[in-house]
Amino acid sequence: MILERFSLKGKTALVTGSSRGLGAAIALALAEAGANVAVHGSRAVPQATLDLVSKAGRESVALVGDVSDAPVCISLVEEVVAHFGRIDILVNNAGIIRRAPAIEHSEEDWKAVIDTDLTSVFRLTKQAGKHMLAQGSGKIINVASLLTFQGGVFVPSYAAAKGAVGQLTKAFANEWAAKGINVNAIAPGYMATDNTEALRASPERSRQILERIPAARWGSPEDMAGAAVFLASSASDYVHGHVMVVDGGWLSR
Repeated sequence: MILERFSLKGKTALVTGSSRGLGAAIALALAEAGANVAVHGSRAVPQATLDLVSKAGRESVALVGDVSDAPVCISLVEEVVAHFGRIDILVNNAGIIRRAPAIEHSEEDWKAVIDTDLTSVFRLTKQAGKHMLAQGSGKIINVASLLTFQGGVFVPSYAAAKGAVGQLTKAFANEWAAKGINVNAIAPGYMATDNTEALRASPERSRQILERIPAARWGSPEDMAGAAVFLASSASDYVHGHVMVVDGGWLSR
């Protein structure tokens, strides 16, 4: 039955940056599809998400650490394997954004965004990949952006990082597709999250964005759920190196 191919029963997932927003919605979706989920916060235990996963009837564990630090990327994966015995799904969602005109964009902001949004994806994917290659299976989902395709305004470091996430997704997929591992990405559009708070607070900017979205609304974190479950499940076994856009039609405009 086709719906059985979307089941994640018996699988174990790690979702970085899952204390709120897109990450929390993805963690809950994976749990509702049957997966046990390790939830992650950069500075504190993501208790709210932990509770949601538990209410879905799945086992969960909370992890804390700054993914911009190399040792943290290693320890997060190893803690998941130590707790659950394996890792089947990795969702690289953790990310930050720094807004400033290019001429004012500091070296510190550049480094912070690149380390968190790009380098952590490389490190976590490598670490999880070691286990997935050994077991001959695995699903890796990177959270990209519309700025994987566009340049954006006042976010040069974010645009650079997310553009590179798209290419990194393809690079890993090329190497691992024949080894039972799917590496793909989801590119969310304009979502009502902390990252877009400044945009939504600006009447002019918010109006400009809404006028270009064919769906005529900002996306919600829950709009990511279906894409995440699909890419984490066996229903996507022949999908490799793909960046799936979930944007209300923005890029089609």
